[in-house]
Amino acid sequence: MAQAPQQQSQPQIQYQYVDRLEVTETFADFVQRIQFDGQTLRLEFCVSRLDDHKAGTPVTGKRYPTCRLVLSAAAAVDLMNKMQQITAGLIKAGVLKQDAPPPAEKTN
Repeated sequence: MAQAPQQQSQPQIQYQYVDRLEVTETFADFVQRIQFDGQTLRLEFCVSRLDDHKAGTPVTGKRYPTCRLVLSAAAAVDLMNKMQQITAGLIKAGVLKQDAPPPAEKTN
């Protein structure tokens, strides 16, 4: 996976994580939209709610946005790398199955 470019002339910065307990969790059960404009990755997360169901009618519902997250290109690359690590761990644990590689092309 591609990595964010790093400038050679700047020293490596070490950040300390500082938790903020007042930041609440946001639940989502659907990713409505993902868009990359060349500078930022935008993700829109939604929650699904079912309408009251009446017998003999189709089940319907609505999706409401719960969070719109905008990431810099560097943060987007970091997210993709971390998602690959999670995916590898889930495959190793047997929760996910790895896609079979495409068949090799025949050469004459």
